Amino acid sequence: MPYEWRIGSRYLRSAHRRGFVSFVAFMSVIGLALGVAVLIVVLSVMNGFERELRARILSVTSHATLSGLETALPDWRGARAMALRTAGVTSAVPYIESRGLFARGSRVVGAQIRGVDPVEESRTEGIANRIEQGSLSELTDGGFRVVLGSQLASELGVKVGDDVIFIAPEGTATPTGIVPRMRRLRVVGLFTSGMYEFDRGLALVHLADAAKLYRMGTEVSGLRLTLVDPWRAPQLVRELALALGGGYFVSDWTRNHANFFRSIELTKSMLFLILLLIVAVAAFNIVATLVMIVKDKQADIAILRTLGAGPRNILAAFIVQGALIGLVGTALGAALGILVANNIESIVRFIEGLFGVQFLDPRVYLMSDLPAWVDPVDVAQICSVAFALCALATVYPAWRAARTQPAEALRHD
Repeated sequence: MPYEWRIGSRYLRSAHRRGFVSFVAFMSVIGLALGVAVLIVVLSVMNGFERELRARILSVTSHATLSGLETALPDWRGARAMALRTAGVTSAVPYIESRGLFARGSRVVGAQIRGVDPVEESRTEGIANRIEQGSLSELTDGGFRVVLGSQLASELGVKVGDDVIFIAPEGTATPTGIVPRMRRLRVVGLFTSGMYEFDRGLALVHLADAAKLYRMGTEVSGLRLTLVDPWRAPQLVRELALALGGGYFVSDWTRNHANFFRSIELTKSMLFLILLLIVAVAAFNIVATLVMIVKDKQADIAILRTLGAGPRNILAAFIVQGALIGLVGTALGAALGILVANNIESIVRFIEGLFGVQFLDPRVYLMSDLPAWVDPVDVAQICSVAFALCALATVYPAWRAARTQPAEALRHD
């Protein structure tokens, strides 16, 4: 082992039995570790939130939709056949979707009603896998049955087996005036997607029943497409619309929920920069530590210079000290951050149970738990930046030690 390494590591130990220098070095390591750990935990929570939000959105909405420019999709059967022949498309399910009111006693709640084909819907990875009570197969043609989101059912005060009144936004002209179209629906199931937006504002009926409620005959609102790669949704649905001759309205999950993911990316960037200041403060504590060591070891440095050590050797010895502090602090911070991030949900539940509070309101944050996903790229980036800051912090103290003149340092010894 080069003697610069031995000297650098030895200088981090106690000085003259007081231990103050080593205590300051220890606090520098702790501060750096906490800064790195906090940064990893926060970014992991943001990554987990983004992934969970994406998964829950895709469980209740389609990867892409193809609909008509007016109220209905023209020749939807031909468009569906073309879609199924398109590479990358696994399913194309017709749907009818519009707004309406649900009434139960004195309670009236607005929601989105979606007409689906239960057989086709059960073949796709989506809301059919989120049914908690009842079954999607109980939606039958002419049965006028409905599957409600759990929060919508709770707000209406209904359960499986109860009836609700559905009020369509269009009315019927009668001699006495315009009368809203109403229909009694039997609740045959409840679903929970984990997202308040859908659990509170979505109801499912049979496709044929939705066509009768909205007087669409054999037409549908559009096609819901499921793709092999959801990230290719914008490109694939546009190519499909052009292949059909144009004149269609296309949308996809990245466009419908773009604000969510933009805000998450912006928040991640801002949090990284803000929390990086904590790491920077901890890293530059190394400057004070090494300056103190240089001051305390003036005589030792002078003796080393008289024994033949050059400025570069002294510089290397003090760079080794800063590198060791940075390496140990970064490694401890990474280990602590990964450990906390992987157990963040258990920690949050424990704190919520201990103090009787709820950190995440699902009506605001769309979910009630706190997921986390440790991205190796983020961990590597954080550790690299932290270690680079530590290396930068060693430059001035090491340069100052290398400039020590033996005669000046030993004048009063």
